[in-house]
Amino acid sequence: MRSRTQGAVAPLAAGRHHAAHEPARRRPPPRRPCRRAALRRHPARGGGAGQDLHPRHARRRHRRVQRAGGGAAALVNAFQVHCQEYDSLHEGAVLHAMATLLPALLAEAEARPVSGADLITAVVAGVDVAASLGLAARQGWRFFRPATSGGFGAVAGLARLRGYDAARTMAAFGMQLGQASGTMQAHAEGSPLLPMQIGFNARAAIQSCDLAEAGFAGLDAPFEGRFGYLPLFEGAWDCAEVLDALGRVWRVTELSHKPFPSGRATHGGVDALLALRAAHGFTAEQVESISVAAPPLINQLVNRPALPAPGAAYARLCLPFVLAKLLQHGRIELSQFRGAALADPVTYDLARRVTVTRVEDPNPNALLPQAMEVRLRDGRVLTHRVETMLASPANPLTREQHLAKFRSCWAYAAEPLDPAGAEALIGLVDRLETLPDLGPLLACLSPPG
Repeated sequence: MRSRTQGAVAPLAAGRHHAAHEPARRRPPPRRPCRRAALRRHPARGGGAGQDLHPRHARRRHRRVQRAGGGAAALVNAFQVHCQEYDSLHEGAVLHAMATLLPALLAEAEARPVSGADLITAVVAGVDVAASLGLAARQGWRFFRPATSGGFGAVAGLARLRGYDAARTMAAFGMQLGQASGTMQAHAEGSPLLPMQIGFNARAAIQSCDLAEAGFAGLDAPFEGRFGYLPLFEGAWDCAEVLDALGRVWRVTELSHKPFPSGRATHGGVDALLALRAAHGFTAEQVESISVAAPPLINQLVNRPALPAPGAAYARLCLPFVLAKLLQHGRIELSQFRGAALADPVTYDLARRVTVTRVEDPNPNALLPQAMEVRLRDGRVLTHRVETMLASPANPLTREQHLAKFRSCWAYAAEPLDPAGAEALIGLVDRLETLPDLGPLLACLSPPG
């Protein structure tokens, strides 16, 4: 891993960009009971295997848990990164690679000095491993891939930071296979367990590396063995293309950001509706029906019935709900997925006008194309086709859009944060590769007091 990431300017720049974009979602979300429960259950008593193997196992946390072990900090921060459905995605692999990876790396950076350049390189390595596993899959999701393959990406990033050789890295991968988890039942039900599973695998990555470092034997074939990751979790796979691309195609440069705080599978519909409203100027009251024709994966992930009062996690993964909010307000924002906004009868009425139909696609990971048809009460029928979503590498956000999203996340924290801290963090990230130690950056991520 060390040799493959040396001298790669484009992936290092992308690694800095994506490492910079996730910490705001490490901020505590407002008044979430599942977050409070997670914090109560992970007090300052170390993080499992790493507690004994790394004496400097105290980690910064916000005021409710000032000190927590590395595994506990990684679990809670990974949960927080994904719980708002606002984190970056590799669309081809259908994978939130940074959600599991970055919290584990930041926990490591609070255990010992880590430079900005080393963090970026570890991000590049971790995204490569996690995304390659997803790209190798040849059938639809059987398990929650951001948690399962994301955990292996976290192991790869930690192995890079710790300077492991190939043998020790493989031992850690074997340990990770023994702990990998991520049921799609949590996704189907729209349960907060979904982001918690990302936390479980981030914590497991630290434990896997600690155990490998302590000399525990791993597995000879953790990925392609008879009961390895790919046959067990993915079912059908082909690694030839991804192995050939290693060291030539840097997967971190292929990540998409999320411009809206909802499942990425809803964003094709959001883009289409925004385009149609911009072109034709209709209101919510004029809409008779909306239909979205999309690949099978869209139907699996976000084609779910509208409910009169859904939970927040369910609503973020419900395309009818998301499009209804867009019709109502002309935008999608964090406040629409909490409190009374979830039980708005107007939203429910509009959501019931949305249908999603299945269009067969040979690629089980396909999120696009999506085609929308809007029927208006005056008889007009409007159509739009989406081939590329906003905030993908082919249609990127501007720096101003990135910073606006970052600042909105910063302002949405449960515990008040000084706006000056956001600007300080932006300045540090802009020169991340020059930082000899991440201490000043990490200090920005904790509330004062």
